Amino acid sequence: MMYEGDFRVGDVLSVACPFTVTRVEQGVTWDHVAVRWPWWEIDTDGQFGHWNGIVALGVGSGGHVSPDVETGLFRTDPPPEQLKAGDVCRVGVPPTVVHVTAVDHHDAPLETVWLPHPTQTVTVLRRGLSYRDFPDGSHLDGSGYTIHPGDGIPFSFELLMRPYPSLQVGDEVADAVGRAWRFDGPWDGTAFDGESAGAGPEWPLGLLTRAGTPCSVEDAEAVATSTASGSHQETVRDWMSLTEASPTP
Repeated sequence: MMYEGDFRVGDVLSVACPFTVTRVEQGVTWDHVAVRWPWWEIDTDGQFGHWNGIVALGVGSGGHVSPDVETGLFRTDPPPEQLKAGDVCRVGVPPTVVHVTAVDHHDAPLETVWLPHPTQTVTVLRRGLSYRDFPDGSHLDGSGYTIHPGDGIPFSFELLMRPYPSLQVGDEVADAVGRAWRFDGPWDGTAFDGESAGAGPEWPLGLLTRAGTPCSVEDAEAVATSTASGSHQETVRDWMSLTEASPTP
């Protein structure tokens, strides 16, 4: 399913960006390759500094893999070890499976040193990554790599899985064994009885309220239908098989 703009925490996506011709600037170091960025424009009126149009991409060498490589999406063709300052190359994102860890909307566009200024930030982790320490002692904070859909980079997104697609943050539901829950995200259900969440809510679910008011018949039917088969545990397993990650820290 192709889509734009409708991102939710927990979404599993395939993200890609067409490889575009550019040039290597400032050479290649042991951990970064600097390239002329082919998509953004320099904000000459920026209040927070001046950007030279160059972006440094993380690389790995000598057995060392930096966090920028682990979390980053962009790659060069040919690879960095075959490049030097002045070389022409291509930069882009091959189809990459990621999961969304945060979504932020900016009512006032972010003040950045490039144009266009972002109105949305989506944070993702590549397949195989979840909260953990890197072997070299550096630390991944669990959030991941930030992208700004609509900022001029021609990303494409394919939705592979959305856990609990019929629920919205703040929904209150009753599960099959009579426990009431507040839905704050696919892995963030809070049981109102104060007991441990345990294995999660027992399906099917009944929608009680949405946005603090009694739900409509249509919304209740959508939730009941989407949870009529399967289970919370099965959803977690399916998600983990796609992401090769842990759903929670």
